[in-house]
Amino acid sequence: MKTVTVGQLRQNPTDVLADVEAGTTYAITRHSHVIGHIIPPNKTLDIAPPKKSGAAHTQSLERVELTSAASIDDLIDDARGDW
Repeated sequence: MKTVTVGQLRQNPTDVLADVEAGTTYAITRHSHVIGHIIPPNKTLDIAPPKKSGAAHTQSLERVELTSAASIDDLIDDARGDW
Protein backbone atom coordinates (compact mmCIF):
# COMPACT_ATOMS: atom_id res chain seq x y z
CA MET A 1 0.00 0.00 0.00
CA LYS A 2 1.29 3.42 -0.95
CA THR A 3 0.71 6.64 0.99
CA VAL A 4 -0.29 10.01 -0.42
CA THR A 5 -1.00 13.26 1.42
CA VAL A 6 -4.09 15.33 0.74
CA GLY A 7 -1.89 18.03 -0.78
CA GLN A 8 -0.12 15.58 -3.09
CA LEU A 9 -3.45 14.10 -4.16
CA ARG A 10 -4.81 17.57 -4.88
CA GLN A 11 -1.75 18.50 -6.94
CA ASN A 12 -1.49 15.30 -8.93
CA PRO A 13 -4.68 13.20 -8.86
CA THR A 14 -4.13 11.76 -12.34
CA ASP A 15 -1.01 9.77 -11.41
CA VAL A 16 -2.58 8.43 -8.21
CA LEU A 17 -5.74 7.38 -10.01
CA ALA A 18 -3.72 5.73 -12.77
CA ASP A 19 -1.92 3.68 -10.09
CA VAL A 20 -5.26 2.78 -8.50
CA GLU A 21 -6.58 1.71 -11.88
CA ALA A 22 -3.51 -0.54 -12.19
CA GLY A 23 -4.31 -2.18 -8.83
CA THR A 24 -2.42 -0.06 -6.27
CA THR A 25 -4.06 0.82 -2.96
CA TYR A 26 -3.36 4.21 -1.37
CA ALA A 27 -3.70 5.46 2.19
CA ILE A 28 -4.58 9.16 2.25
CA THR A 29 -2.98 11.12 5.09
CA ARG A 30 -3.44 14.55 6.62
CA HIS A 31 -0.91 15.75 9.20
CA SER A 32 0.59 12.23 9.33
CA HIS A 33 -2.76 10.59 10.20
CA VAL A 34 -4.55 8.22 7.82
CA ILE A 35 -7.93 9.72 6.96
CA GLY A 36 -9.01 7.40 4.16
CA HIS A 37 -8.13 4.85 1.52
CA ILE A 38 -8.41 4.69 -2.24
CA ILE A 39 -8.73 1.12 -3.43
CA PRO A 40 -9.29 -0.42 -6.85
CA PRO A 41 -12.87 -1.59 -7.40
CA ASN A 42 -11.82 -5.25 -7.48
CA LYS A 43 -10.12 -5.08 -4.05
CA THR A 44 -11.52 -4.73 -0.56
CA LEU A 45 -9.97 -3.67 2.71
CA ASP A 46 -9.91 -6.14 5.56
CA ILE A 47 -12.81 -5.02 7.73
CA ALA A 48 -13.65 -6.73 10.98
CA PRO A 49 -17.05 -8.42 10.81
CA PRO A 50 -19.76 -7.18 13.17
CA LYS A 51 -19.90 -8.82 16.59
CA LYS A 52 -23.58 -9.61 16.12
CA SER A 53 -25.71 -9.95 13.03
CA GLY A 54 -29.24 -8.75 12.56
CA ALA A 55 -31.08 -5.60 13.47
CA ALA A 56 -30.17 -3.32 16.36
CA HIS A 57 -32.27 -3.94 19.45
CA THR A 58 -33.41 -0.49 20.49
CA GLN A 59 -36.73 -1.40 22.11
CA SER A 60 -35.15 -1.41 25.56
CA LEU A 61 -33.79 2.13 25.22
CA GLU A 62 -35.69 4.84 27.04
CA ARG A 63 -37.50 7.29 24.78
CA VAL A 64 -36.29 10.88 25.09
CA GLU A 65 -38.68 13.70 24.32
CA LEU A 66 -37.27 16.90 22.84
CA THR A 67 -37.91 19.89 25.07
CA SER A 68 -35.97 22.55 23.20
CA ALA A 69 -38.64 23.26 20.58
CA ALA A 70 -42.34 22.73 20.07
CA SER A 71 -41.83 21.02 16.72
CA ILE A 72 -39.31 20.23 14.03
CA ASP A 73 -40.59 23.29 12.16
CA ASP A 74 -39.54 25.47 15.11
CA LEU A 75 -36.06 23.94 14.99
CA ILE A 76 -35.78 24.65 11.28
CA ASP A 77 -36.96 28.24 11.75
CA ASP A 78 -34.41 28.73 14.55
CA ALA A 79 -31.64 27.28 12.36
CA ARG A 80 -32.50 29.62 9.51
CA GLY A 81 -32.42 32.60 11.86
CA ASP A 82 -31.51 36.11 10.77
CA TRP A 83 -28.62 35.67 8.36
